[in-house]
Amino acid sequence: MDKTTGEYHFTRLEMVLFGVGKVEVLGRELSRRGAKRTLIVTGKTLGQSKLLDKVKSAAGTALAGVFTGAAQHVPSQTVTELVAEARRVGADAMVSFGGGSPIDTVKNAAWQLMGGRAGSRTIDFAGAATTSGSGGEILHIAIPTTLSAGEFTPGGGVTDESTKVKGVVADPRLQARAVILDPALTVETPAWLWASTGMRALDHAVEGSYSTRHQLVTDTLASKAIALLNTHLLPSLQTHGDDELEHRVQCQIAAWLSIFGMSNRRGGISHALGHQIGPMWNVPHGITSCITLPHVMRFMAGVAADRFAPIAQGFEVRFDPRSPRSSAMECTDRTARFIGKFEVPTRLRDVGVPREEISRIAGTVLEEVKRANTVGVEVTLEQLVGILDAAY
Repeated sequence: MDKTTGEYHFTRLEMVLFGVGKVEVLGRELSRRGAKRTLIVTGKTLGQSKLLDKVKSAAGTALAGVFTGAAQHVPSQTVTELVAEARRVGADAMVSFGGGSPIDTVKNAAWQLMGGRAGSRTIDFAGAATTSGSGGEILHIAIPTTLSAGEFTPGGGVTDESTKVKGVVADPRLQARAVILDPALTVETPAWLWASTGMRALDHAVEGSYSTRHQLVTDTLASKAIALLNTHLLPSLQTHGDDELEHRVQCQIAAWLSIFGMSNRRGGISHALGHQIGPMWNVPHGITSCITLPHVMRFMAGVAADRFAPIAQGFEVRFDPRSPRSSAMECTDRTARFIGKFEVPTRLRDVGVPREEISRIAGTVLEEVKRANTVGVEVTLEQLVGILDAAY
């Protein structure tokens, strides 16, 4: 039954601009927000791409520099380097261009520039760090080239290089004020990265649906996200020209819908597993979703089958609320088959995770799962080990 009482908290995202060629409005959006010293933040690959030239041109006279040091899983040293560069050029705005790495690098740098504590050693996903600093706010506009959807949240992951443990900073002011979804800027994204981040978006939608914190608005959008990904993700890699761009923008919209309201509903076990498996063995979060999501869904079908209705709708699976477990299991099977259509790893052994590390991973993840409190039952260490064993 839909919840008829509750609270819904919006982020500070002001607008999403989507469609072919929308990058051209970047200069306008910077200007109307008063930005005069803009730093574009990206990674090494896009830093050498002609696509970067389009972003630089669109920024116009507000462009103050380009930082190309963003790296996977956001090592804290790269954040330190971006903070120094932002101060050097006197940046009053940053434009993240790329996947989740530059987006989260900007968030972490902005957090420090606003007065947050430097470094990540005491920050963990079990208890997100926040800042009460009074430093000046940095305008953030995001131009994503993957489907991981981090641009739609006010939190950013960061990795402690000494321990390889990933943490998060969270503050409403870290939310990008505008997001530009231009499918023409995604055509150079490697197929494996596009597909796997599409699975990350699927992970957002699925885990948001069976979260104990789910709401009607997030259920509705999650269901549509699942349907759009099922319809458009594979064709977005098999077509060319205008058809390809249409499929890609539909995937971008799906990613947006998949994570809508994440701050309200939070992530589940699959997200928690990915947070630690990713940086420990340098596995992209899209790939961790490909590996963990079906096995977590199978577990959740046993403890929260009644919350699979939006997932079933997205997959066009008949859902009987009087006997929901069979529908939940069919959704799980559909997810596994969908992932299997793409050339992505689907086992922990495929990405170099040693089997003897499973107990340690489970122990690290358990506290985050407990604090998130989205499962609806108390999850045990043994159950997490079971999920990881199944994923191996």
